[in-house]
Amino acid sequence: MNSITVLIAEDDEAVRDALLMLLRSEGIRARAFASGAELLANLPEAEAACVVTDVRMPDMDGTEVVRRLAEIKGSSWPVIVITGHADVPMAVQMMKAGVVDFIEKPFDPNRLLEAVRGCLGHLSERKSERQGRAEIAERIALLSQRETQVFRALVEGRSNKEIAADLAISPRTVEIFRAKVMSKMQATSLSALVRMGLASPAE
Repeated sequence: MNSITVLIAEDDEAVRDALLMLLRSEGIRARAFASGAELLANLPEAEAACVVTDVRMPDMDGTEVVRRLAEIKGSSWPVIVITGHADVPMAVQMMKAGVVDFIEKPFDPNRLLEAVRGCLGHLSERKSERQGRAEIAERIALLSQRETQVFRALVEGRSNKEIAADLAISPRTVEIFRAKVMSKMQATSLSALVRMGLASPAE
């Protein structure tokens, strides 16, 4: 089960309940709100969420919900719009505002699930990338000053001989530091070490 929650803004109770039932039946965490204003008033502190919103709602339409979310969360929360009153100009406007998908009512459940799973998959990948960068930063923090110099030089593609000349140490000493760097960074190969360095560029 994906730990990221899908937030629904839909004023039609029957549609709202159907969406909740559909998503939860697939093991997807979901919460529903009767309006856009209610959703915005109850945003979770989670760093990632997916939003499914209707367009035409009495207190605040979907366009305004999308605009407010962009102000609060930037582009970090993907939004899927569903509507029974779709037209081409509206769809273009919503897509330009950052909406990732635009689905017309009555919607195909599989089509909606595909869109939601796509958003959740993208958010999970971004979360994994952030966690990976944090882990790399923690490992780099364990390196001594000299080990950090050797690490950065290796990432730049320098040979042991070049590193030795730059740091005024012997190639054998570079090999010793290189082994320590590989161990502390938990790198199984030089290519793996380089990928870590590229994922966490020097400040």
